[in-house]
Amino acid sequence: MPRYAREKSKSAIYHIMLRGINRQPIVKNEGDRDKLLKTIKYYKAVSNYEIYAYCLMDNHVHLLLKETTEPLSMAIKRISGSYVYWFNWKYDRCGHLFQERFKSEAVEDDSYFLTVLRYIHQNPVKAGITKKVSDYKWSSYHEYINEPIITDVNLALEIFSPDRQKAIEQFIEFTNHENDDICIDYVEKPKVTDGKIRAILLQHSISNKNELQQLEKNKRYTIIKAIKAVEGVTVRQISKITGVSKSTISRI
Repeated sequence: MPRYAREKSKSAIYHIMLRGINRQPIVKNEGDRDKLLKTIKYYKAVSNYEIYAYCLMDNHVHLLLKETTEPLSMAIKRISGSYVYWFNWKYDRCGHLFQERFKSEAVEDDSYFLTVLRYIHQNPVKAGITKKVSDYKWSSYHEYINEPIITDVNLALEIFSPDRQKAIEQFIEFTNHENDDICIDYVEKPKVTDGKIRAILLQHSISNKNELQQLEKNKRYTIIKAIKAVEGVTVRQISKITGVSKSTISRI
């Protein structure tokens, strides 16, 4: 599939999400989480990005960053490359750890900036890991309330109020408010069984590959289109069951 250019942010602020390849864990214990956090902190100085929020989960990490002197793609490459090298050494493994291309979305205004901020900090609650945002150790939430270590908290807090104490109080209230915020995430496609595809073929009185191949071209293509319309089905899966080449299926 072709790669599309990432949406450029006029504010240079982006919501970034990195996920483990095949949804596998990117951290196994608190030591790994601490190392990943230290890696993010180290490359903040190297790449000169600003970080407004983070949340380290088992198989993915959310970041709210601002690009400055170095392209953000290079900063993410530095973070992921360094951490994977260490992770592979620690666990005597080789190969990729993160999904090849990270997800990103532009954050253009204060309203959406605060939405993303809350979304990131509420990730553990919505995932059912904790009941309260404050219960989760591995996010930037506590840096807004206590002493910031990695996080650049001023931008967000100044949106709430010029008075720092009032800003913190409003940040806490806003962050813990129930909501239906929707930001970037990895949405898993439902898996389609081979049996469901075969059932569609039977609806068209087709019981095997040979019968499908013997149909007139337009009728055959109509059936293939009906199968492709099923959410979650893959071209490879259709090809395996129908005997039609993947290139032909892709063109239909």
